[in-house]
Amino acid sequence: MTGYAATREPNFLLAKHEKRLLRAIAARLPRWILPDDLTALGVAAAIGICIAYLATNASHAWLWVASALLVVHWLGDSLDGTLARVRGIERPRYGYYLDHLVDAIATACIGIGLGLSPFMLLSTGALIVVAYLVCPLNVYLESQALGRFSIGYGRIGPTEVRVLLIGLNTALALGAPLGFHLAGIGMTAFDVAGLAIAGVMCALLVARAIGNLRALRREEPAASRF
Repeated sequence: MTGYAATREPNFLLAKHEKRLLRAIAARLPRWILPDDLTALGVAAAIGICIAYLATNASHAWLWVASALLVVHWLGDSLDGTLARVRGIERPRYGYYLDHLVDAIATACIGIGLGLSPFMLLSTGALIVVAYLVCPLNVYLESQALGRFSIGYGRIGPTEVRVLLIGLNTALALGAPLGFHLAGIGMTAFDVAGLAIAGVMCALLVARAIGNLRALRREEPAASRF
């Protein structure tokens, strides 16, 4: 079974509410707006988020811009597939390939932007990018080996992460003292949240990989040595 044909299993905290909202928005969009337009909007927003976070080195006011662009990115990233389904114009293989390609690009842009801002260590940003990209890699492998396309690791997904980032952006823009030092290294709540998310994702990935290997081992037992 190919990845684009495997069953999707949305299990994020906001998934059900998000799905209803996206379908309502998609049903009201002008006919001249196409799914590819929304995909392009999402990519442009991700690049803009990277630039906005980088610009916070000059002014914290750019945090408001980053938050606004996170909303735009959510619309472009989440609405393209919904619009195609609502209008009955799905292109499964094309959409599968493009969606996950731009997801990787967007994740790299946002993670690098955060790492180059004054609010997160570059090493933390890089770790988030690596963890976020390795987890989908496992999902793609599962779709081929198990016929299951479950993009959720726990209850936290891209939308929940965007909400967290907007909350932290807002707190910092309003002057909340979210910085501290650990072993002489300056850190902020962004680092704490980033390290926590990356750590949980890695732990869930290991647990899920072990479960997958056990299931596959039962289905395809190893040959005896004798």
